[in-house]
Amino acid sequence: MRKPYAALPLADLIGATIAESCARRGLASVEIVTHWADIVGDALAARALPSRLAWPSRPDSDEPGVLHVRVEGAYAIELQHDAPIVIERINRYFGWRCVARLALRQGPVTSARPRRKVRQEPDAAALAAVAERLGPFEDEALAASLARLGALVRRDTSARKRGGGA
Repeated sequence: MRKPYAALPLADLIGATIAESCARRGLASVEIVTHWADIVGDALAARALPSRLAWPSRPDSDEPGVLHVRVEGAYAIELQHDAPIVIERINRYFGWRCVARLALRQGPVTSARPRRKVRQEPDAAALAAVAERLGPFEDEALAASLARLGALVRRDTSARKRGGGA
């Protein structure tokens, strides 16, 4: 049972908030926006965002819609090439053929998720210094992991003291 003060995922909280905005743009399901990175992958989600889903003008039509996607500059060519894969992923995610094609519009894309920093591994000297300070361990893998963790913490702490951030 969930404790009443436990944190909730942000996606659970914003769904109702952006539902009206999505409905005005033809995106009946908020999930296509909130789970865009899960549907198409982080690499594509960093460079493209769905803007609206246009359905056929006839209400009795069984044809799927056209998903309008804003995409960064030259990446549009790559997305145009990968469009069948993206369409298949979207339709598989929702469980029915809701998108037949993509309409690409070039423009700036603000990343929904902050891009992760690629953390550089500590050098051998830093690992050796921390390992020496830790002392002997029976499990070599545990010793190596703790030495790596200690070297990363030491480097981050030193960077903060110097005012350079992490």
